[in-house]
Amino acid sequence: MELDPALRQRLLAAQQNEINEYNIYLRIAATLRDEANRRIIEQIANDELGHYKAWKKYTGQDVSPKWPVVWFYVLVARLFGFTFGIKLMEQGEETAQVNYAEIAKSIPEAAKIHKDEEEHEANLLEMLDEERLRYAGSVVLGLNDALVELTGALAGLTLALQNVQLIALSGLITGIAASLSMAASEYLSTSAEKTDKNPILASVYTGIAYILTVTLLILPYLLLDNIYLCLGISLTTAVLIIAVFNYYISVAKGENFRRRFTEMAGLSLGVAAFSFVIGYFIRLWLGVEV
Repeated sequence: MELDPALRQRLLAAQQNEINEYNIYLRIAATLRDEANRRIIEQIANDELGHYKAWKKYTGQDVSPKWPVVWFYVLVARLFGFTFGIKLMEQGEETAQVNYAEIAKSIPEAAKIHKDEEEHEANLLEMLDEERLRYAGSVVLGLNDALVELTGALAGLTLALQNVQLIALSGLITGIAASLSMAASEYLSTSAEKTDKNPILASVYTGIAYILTVTLLILPYLLLDNIYLCLGISLTTAVLIIAVFNYYISVAKGENFRRRFTEMAGLSLGVAAFSFVIGYFIRLWLGVEV
């Protein structure tokens, strides 16, 4: 069929998306050791190739992959997990310039191809099983507890002690002890729940999330001398950690970013503000001067 220039450009853009995603899925699949996940992603890759060929019937033209785009998403998948990489790519596709409704006005098959693609991919993506997401709850537990406890402790210690070395020492002791305690608690909790999660892995994820958060929050007190600047940097770091982690979860698990971020940030900063005031009054009450 004869295509007008505007329709031809839309079809070529659709072809571009399909060939990009075919190569992305194929390369992500090649990195996976889990046979079930690899088969699912290879199946999606083959579907993308089939859609590419369907559009090619109308354009009669081959389209080369955009390799920088392909390798970007493959790298993201390697660094942050294949579920995050794939769903980030799918979000990008939603904002792409391809308007399938417009294409369907001239090529009715387009609506069916697009509908089948969305439904089939959604069903297949739901079947993916990635370890790091299975243990996301354990990471949330370690992260959230460390943020709430350490921001509160550092705020209180900042006014009570007013000495960066003492604050860093107290914070590290508190953080390390709490991380071990949380890891042990998560182990016992997971063992008691009889879920498909491994109790040891759950405790490791919780402990690592906790200790990494503690390290980042304490770091300013180890490098700088101004206690209020250190506190400000620690609180800013806490907010950034919350934002980055919740963005990751919102993409990988399809959850609401704004609600999760507001909830965690409000809790952490609220506890820090309360502890800051408490630290001031306790210092006055005990008459401590450091």
